[in-house]
Amino acid sequence: MRAGWLSTGRDAAACNLLADTVARAQADELSLDIGVVFCDRERGENAESDRFLDLASRLGFATVTLSSAQARQAAAAAGRPWRADYHEQVVALLRPFGLDVLVLAGYMLIVSPAMCRRYALLNLHPALSGGPTGSWQEVIWQLLRDGATRTGAMIHLATPQLDRGPVVAFDAFDVSGGDFAPLWEQFRAKLATSSLEQIAAAEGEQEPLFAAIRKLGETREIPLLYQTLKQFVLGKLRTTSGAVFSESARLPLNLTEDVDAELRERNSKIPR
Repeated sequence: MRAGWLSTGRDAAACNLLADTVARAQADELSLDIGVVFCDRERGENAESDRFLDLASRLGFATVTLSSAQARQAAAAAGRPWRADYHEQVVALLRPFGLDVLVLAGYMLIVSPAMCRRYALLNLHPALSGGPTGSWQEVIWQLLRDGATRTGAMIHLATPQLDRGPVVAFDAFDVSGGDFAPLWEQFRAKLATSSLEQIAAAEGEQEPLFAAIRKLGETREIPLLYQTLKQFVLGKLRTTSGAVFSESARLPLNLTEDVDAELRERNSKIPR
């Protein structure tokens, strides 16, 4: 399985996703073959994406860039749509690398239908199937609005419909009991006098329940991505014509126990 890694490189999380996934594979002596790292920002467009590209180069990966911002501007000036033409160019740039799977790791664009048919595009989304769509911030505020007791993350196939493609694997966890219980009580007390929008405006990501859900989710997202890619490397998942299938299990794979086991193992190695 040869993967392409696609990212906008917009923040430190983009670097962490790549570096931590590679480090996990090296620690497990797993032959994770990343053939190329693609960024939709050119060098010089943004300091964060420059840092991401520098990281990819230090890790020894081939890097390819094509500015989506410039593509949008050129298309707007010509009065024509840009997304399909842009991703046609992206596919042409990636084709020589012989890729089987594309990992969308902080890639902030909705891909074209043609690209979805050409490749299996794995997208990490911080919610379970049927759960909230959008950014991780939007997801967590919706969880708070819904009074959710359980959430998680999924690796799904990207489609033109945002965050709703077929799910390949997922990880689920509780956000109601234990340390979360008093945080929910505090949050509900706030809702008695303020709307969720007012709470969000006043406290933002520092709201304690919001922050606790994000911290737990963030801890588990990279292990989920890594454990999913591991299934491909081990031959338990395969891809053809943009689809993913398993010969021995029904999809989606529930990788909660695998994520738990990885976290336990890594935590046991942390000096006390």
